[in-house]
Amino acid sequence: MSLSIPGFAHHRIAVDEGVSLTAAVGGEGSPIVLLHGFPQTRLMWRHVAADLAADHTVIVPDLRGYGASDKPAEDGPDTYAKRTMAADIVNLAERLGHRRFALAGHDRGALVAVRAGLDHPEAVSHLAILDVLPTLDMWEVLHGADAAVAFHLYLMAQPPGLPERMIAASADEFFGFFLDAWTKDPAAIPGPVRAEYLRASREAVDSIVADYRASAGVDIEHDRASRADGDLLRMPVTVVQQDWGAALGYDAAAVWRAWAPDLDHRLTDAGHFMAEEDPAMVARMLRELLAR
Repeated sequence: MSLSIPGFAHHRIAVDEGVSLTAAVGGEGSPIVLLHGFPQTRLMWRHVAADLAADHTVIVPDLRGYGASDKPAEDGPDTYAKRTMAADIVNLAERLGHRRFALAGHDRGALVAVRAGLDHPEAVSHLAILDVLPTLDMWEVLHGADAAVAFHLYLMAQPPGLPERMIAASADEFFGFFLDAWTKDPAAIPGPVRAEYLRASREAVDSIVADYRASAGVDIEHDRASRADGDLLRMPVTVVQQDWGAALGYDAAAVWRAWAPDLDHRLTDAGHFMAEEDPAMVARMLRELLAR
């Protein structure tokens, strides 16, 4: 099978000093940017992107630190702050000719998308979030033995050195665990795609850990400041999640409504990798969001 999105061209675009992103671009029409999650690459959007390209310009980058994009060394907390990664995406879209665009993110990409919506409301027209909570709220709902489901967050929050060595020593087993445990339909991530995710993650251990480490530090600081300042996601927002609220004891819709007054919150029976497990649902949701 092809490990690319049919009909899409690939671009390398400078977005910051010494940092370029690789992005697949296809289709024509109003622009939408799709951001991947962990432990994946832009390939996770292959079905949804091909669908949306019928009537939209679809931009699908690898995030800083992932896939075929640059992986700068972590030289401070800002290198992989979601604020920095969000600026990458705004710069990417602008250099492709789009000052305003819709934005959808899954997992890690969703955290980048939230920060883009807060920091760059003039650029983000619509926002879709797949299966996460905002960083600050994510840490607040994890407690007791139930937090074991998020053990990787605590591992990668540790200072540089130990987590990178531990993960690199068993990279395929580590990253493969999440591809298996979080998927309800294993056929949705066929062998060649799974192998590509493992290869890309194996080659990006340091930058992936740095991304997660930022979410246990500087990203919390930025979210706290946004909350204190009353910053909101004022564009139309759709959130699609598994029912983690029932499992961990919180009201997911209420959490999101505190950030997004124009909210459409939905629960799904699809697994975490819903853009691959139920791409028709995700594409339909995005079209409904763009019609608001």
